[in-house]
Amino acid sequence: MPALTRGLATRRIPPYHETARILSSPAVRRVYSSLDTGIGTSIDKPTSSALPRHPPRRCYTTQEPTPRWLSIRTRTSLGYEQGNILKTDRLSSSASRRLFHNYFVTHLPSSSLHPDSRTSSGPGHKLPRDASTPHKVTPGSSPVAAALSMPSRDLTVVRIPLKRAKHHFGVFSSRGQRGYNEDTNQAGTINMPAFAKRAPISLQRRPIQKPNEATSADSALGDPQVFYFGIFDGHGGSQCAEFLRDELHGYIEQSSAEFGLQSSLARSPAPETGRKEEDPNEELFMKTEEDVKDDIRVPEEDKHGILTNPEREEPMKGAKPVSAKVEDIPKAIKLAQDLVEEYRQTVGGYFRRFNPEYFQLSEEKIHDADEPGVTVESVLMYAFLRADLDFISAQARKPDPDDPQANDRPVNNDEILGVPHKPPSGHGIGGPARFKGGSTASVALISTPTPAPFWHPNAQSTLIVAHVGDTRILLCTTTTGLAQPLTSDHHPTTPTESRRLRRYAPAGSMVSADSFGEDRIAGLANSRAFGDMRSKRIGVSAEPEITRVEIGPAQYSFLVLMSDGISGTLSDQEIVDVIKEARTPEEGAKDVVNYATEVSHDGDNATCLVIRLGGWERRSEGGVGSLGTKEIRDKRRAEALDPRRGKQ
Repeated sequence: MPALTRGLATRRIPPYHETARILSSPAVRRVYSSLDTGIGTSIDKPTSSALPRHPPRRCYTTQEPTPRWLSIRTRTSLGYEQGNILKTDRLSSSASRRLFHNYFVTHLPSSSLHPDSRTSSGPGHKLPRDASTPHKVTPGSSPVAAALSMPSRDLTVVRIPLKRAKHHFGVFSSRGQRGYNEDTNQAGTINMPAFAKRAPISLQRRPIQKPNEATSADSALGDPQVFYFGIFDGHGGSQCAEFLRDELHGYIEQSSAEFGLQSSLARSPAPETGRKEEDPNEELFMKTEEDVKDDIRVPEEDKHGILTNPEREEPMKGAKPVSAKVEDIPKAIKLAQDLVEEYRQTVGGYFRRFNPEYFQLSEEKIHDADEPGVTVESVLMYAFLRADLDFISAQARKPDPDDPQANDRPVNNDEILGVPHKPPSGHGIGGPARFKGGSTASVALISTPTPAPFWHPNAQSTLIVAHVGDTRILLCTTTTGLAQPLTSDHHPTTPTESRRLRRYAPAGSMVSADSFGEDRIAGLANSRAFGDMRSKRIGVSAEPEITRVEIGPAQYSFLVLMSDGISGTLSDQEIVDVIKEARTPEEGAKDVVNYATEVSHDGDNATCLVIRLGGWERRSEGGVGSLGTKEIRDKRRAEALDPRRGKQ
């Protein structure tokens, strides 16, 4: 007899009204997944034979003792496990898992309209002398109230949801003319050590925040918070994009912990002296129209009067990786070696000669003066590759919905692949059937050396971008107003990708053109992607292209992340010019998506994220402002409104 049935047979079954009372009590609160454990749970109520009518099944979690007949189903990548909710042994292994923080923490600023009364002198009035009277002691009068000892406002910390901070961050998405939206995105803070460059001495001696100004609070590790922004464009479905949205940040956190990554802000025992530091508060020198007119890239008309986007500019060449402090270098090397070997054994093909960038697979290279050693880039490379391997391995264990003989095979047919590796959240990966699609990914991490947030006009920060596929990330330079790309499209015919794919087969042997003349590899437009398990052996990998940028005070106005529904329709300069005309990042993201959807011919999914940087207030002062593409944008809109559009 099952455990659940045994429990019902040996105790009184509570009536329906008692069941409803228990389920509505404070002890049981409805959530999608447990905040403390990361394990999806659902309450199984007595069988229909015991209770003729009962509420529909829902998801609950509890923190107090509940009746014995309430049982828990723990979702794993292999199915569901039945057990009693009073047993906490399954929960203990997941108690340390943290839900993604989609908010940032900051000190509460003072306001001129609502002055802070919690000062060292205590609360007091601001009346003029002729309107104030001294306290007079009379019989029966009470003594003067002592000043309240209240904590300083500097110690008051608040959580601000990032997606509601419209003046700092904006996101907007549209499915276009498609039946559903396969784009996903994520924004928040992650729990990893700071990787920013140490603040210069001049910045440390002269604080950049004012007394009544908000400053970012420290993270759980004691460093300034590390911000995380990501955009993911799925193809063949949204399962892989949703997996990356929910899990990729956890892989980055877990990888930094496994590598023993330490903060870059920790003081060394013998700091450098006599080093001249650049003044971070130096005034920006704005470029004029004459200075930038030759650098503006705008769409041009061909001989048939059709607008064509200019050739993509090469992405910015990032700063060199900086050696990070790690607790155990041999352990970090072993992690990289094991992952590469796992790829060789599990996937094979292209990965038999796999040598990922930023991986130092021997201690000799670590101690080589010309090699950077273990870096933050190494951690990101490991996190991306581990997430991709876990995803495709999980799909390989699932039944193929297109296989006509799937029902005739034994239940444990796929167990030869071994025990699945669970993602950081502990949830299963994907749905019940095998998913053959994939997703692109572009992730931006921002770390600051001081508590001042990265959007402060005088703040310095370090930006690291990890990119796979054809999603795109841009910076807008404050002094020139020009778009600066940080990523390149990973298409099979680009020179970089052609050289990479030669490791497995001669260049061009796996590339073919589709009916529209676009080059594809195994039917895919992108030569790098997550998922796409059938194309892994020929080199469709999730090796990220990583770029590090040291951002000076107000050097850039904003950061933009977008899917190919936008970057495939608009030029880079059009995108940043549309955002310049917006009042807030949220309005800018919405304007870009609406403009791209309006003028697009294919109606692809379009998603845009806009992040405010230090030069936001001066975003329209450099170069020609937003006027460089004004004429082109007006022409595009006029063509989009033409009723004869598409009939010629």
